[in-house]
Amino acid sequence: MINWGIIGCGKVTEVKSGPAFNKVKDSRLIAVMRRDVSLAEDYARRHNVPKFYSKAADLINDKDINAVYIATPPGSHAEYALEVIKAGKPVYIEKPMAINYSECLKINNAAEKYKVPVFVAYYRRGLPGFNMVKNMIENGSIGKVLFLQMQLFKFPSSDEKSGKLPWRVDPAISGGGHFFDLACHQLDYLDYVFGPIQKVKSIVFNHAGLYKAEDFVTAEFVFHDNIVGTGTWSFSVSPESSRDTIEIIGDKGSIKFSTYSFEPIILTNSSGRQEFINERPENVQIFLIEKIVQALTGKGTSPSTGISGARTSKIMDEVVDEYYKRKR
Repeated sequence: MINWGIIGCGKVTEVKSGPAFNKVKDSRLIAVMRRDVSLAEDYARRHNVPKFYSKAADLINDKDINAVYIATPPGSHAEYALEVIKAGKPVYIEKPMAINYSECLKINNAAEKYKVPVFVAYYRRGLPGFNMVKNMIENGSIGKVLFLQMQLFKFPSSDEKSGKLPWRVDPAISGGGHFFDLACHQLDYLDYVFGPIQKVKSIVFNHAGLYKAEDFVTAEFVFHDNIVGTGTWSFSVSPESSRDTIEIIGDKGSIKFSTYSFEPIILTNSSGRQEFINERPENVQIFLIEKIVQALTGKGTSPSTGISGARTSKIMDEVVDEYYKRKR
């Protein structure tokens, strides 16, 4: 039985992840930690969790806990992950894995030293709809893949416009802006489908001036077999211009789908145009958590690890590197 503890029981754990630990076979959530003990107690009460803590060390050293999920903002991922690893316990880290690639390497080096597995919450590697797309490509539904295009456009929040900036646009806490928070899922999924990105070129700006982090990114990527990807991310558009699309083009057809809105998957080839439901489960991390538990109990493997998670952080760092050099 995998007895989980959560460090940082904030919004992401309410539905996306937290309840899933008790729904997966051979898994249960037995403790949570938040610095505000009243919030930790409230979470434990609402989710029927037996224990709660206000100090991470107390949760990590709880003898009943044999795996820890870190769900704090990225700025503290490495600190907590290293403590968990040194305690000899497997760690599951929210995405992105850390604030930068350098911290990811520290985590992976420690994991190798202490022989502890590391997993990262890139849960699209476990979702049925996204695996359907991967299978379509591998089964030759669109022939040889030539290139792909992705666009993610979002409008600024009212808080951002009023100067009440969320931590997600504070590079000291998040590593960058919304690109780091959202594009990481897309880049990691493409790594899962096509393998590691081999080359990157990018242009990065801040158009709206609402915060110091980047709010516009355009980038080109090269995968193996000369598969080329292009991506544009803007977080300063009008609501009417919002979009969320990835389109993969092969020499015999195309696949179009979304990352966040779970629109139907559209396959177009010589058989015509077909739509497939891309269902969003209530607890979106449940399938990945199931794979992680299977890996920890010797019954399977996880598609998302510290090694793959670090690759995604490396690419994100490369994309925004010149922008932050200019800011220094």
